Amino acid sequence: MHILLAEDDALLADGLAAQLKGAGFAVEHAPNGAVAEYLLGRHRFDLAILDLGLPLLDGLSLLRNVRAEQPLLPIVVLTARDSLEDRVSGLQAGADDYVTKPFDFPELEARLHALLRRTRARGSGLQVGGMLLDRDNRRATVGGEAIELSGREWAMLELLAERAGEVVTKDEIVRAWMGDEGDSAAVGNAVEVYVHKLRRKLEKPGLVIRTVRGLGYLLESPAPAATAGARG
Repeated sequence: MHILLAEDDALLADGLAAQLKGAGFAVEHAPNGAVAEYLLGRHRFDLAILDLGLPLLDGLSLLRNVRAEQPLLPIVVLTARDSLEDRVSGLQAGADDYVTKPFDFPELEARLHALLRRTRARGSGLQVGGMLLDRDNRRATVGGEAIELSGREWAMLELLAERAGEVVTKDEIVRAWMGDEGDSAAVGNAVEVYVHKLRRKLEKPGLVIRTVRGLGYLLESPAPAATAGARG
């Protein structure tokens, strides 16, 4: 599981990241809200842990921005703000859980696993940027509006979305279409044709299929511009 940890206290961040890694999580640290927003827009994470008192972009603003773009991402607020008003504000802004400092790591770990179990139980949804993929029904939507896709377009998009930010080869795309016996030589320039079609259909959600010459293709969600904000 890949976790983003947005925490400006370097000592706490180092210690918590080490504990999370020891528990089997892959952790990427963001020291402020602007970096956290950039990373969340650029990479796929399974869960985010956000402090509210972040510099450059405060935690509540970051939470609202991320929730608007990634409604399925599990988010835990980890903060010293322990008033009822703060808890309510954090949950209303989109947090799935709210943990106050100081905290015991075993409890935090248990909460993370519980949240991830609930997320998995909600279904087989996959999100990249503002696009949601319902793999059970083979349906892609942006803001609730469906993207019309052929069978090959869906297979290609699902593969690229599953490996967003990673290069997918032409042979892998053909195998997604035709199974293990698929031969890229047999389909000629069909992959390039379908990449061109998908690029046009992904303009609205702001996704980009980038050609990596000699290697293949990768799906990217352009990072949002950094936004200045008050320290929370």
